[in-house]
Amino acid sequence: MSARIRIAKDKAELVKALTIGSDSKGPFQTYADAIAFAAALGAKRKKRVSLGEISKKEVTPIGMEVFVSRGYDLLIKLLAIAETKDTKILSPSDVDAEESRILIFEEYANGGLEILQEEMRGAVDYTERLLLMLISEREKQNQPEGEFDLSRFLG
Repeated sequence: MSARIRIAKDKAELVKALTIGSDSKGPFQTYADAIAFAAALGAKRKKRVSLGEISKKEVTPIGMEVFVSRGYDLLIKLLAIAETKDTKILSPSDVDAEESRILIFEEYANGGLEILQEEMRGAVDYTERLLLMLISEREKQNQPEGEFDLSRFLG
């Protein structure tokens, strides 16, 4: 049986709402896209949260091959090496290393989903809210510390 990425039960509805589906028009095409984004966000904001109860119905655990096919295996490996500072975690033949990589990814995704839950509260259009969030994040990065940028008031 191949490895699977699990989602916390209390985040399943959010993951569904973030994806394009029959009852939602979220910004992501697949659950894997939404989860990978959440993991990157969780890592950026240093928020790693254990899963607790796992979603088994709303969003079932997703096969690792889905993440690999979309190129997210690199993100999973990067998060694992950044977290552990140990290259052994990248071993393709070590089952324990793979389980550790997946757990780190799942927990960062869960942390990122918590951030998104907070940011999306009250939003009607998740795509628009996500865009505003990303723009705000980029402006924070471009803003020199302690300096007020007047150029944003120009046309």
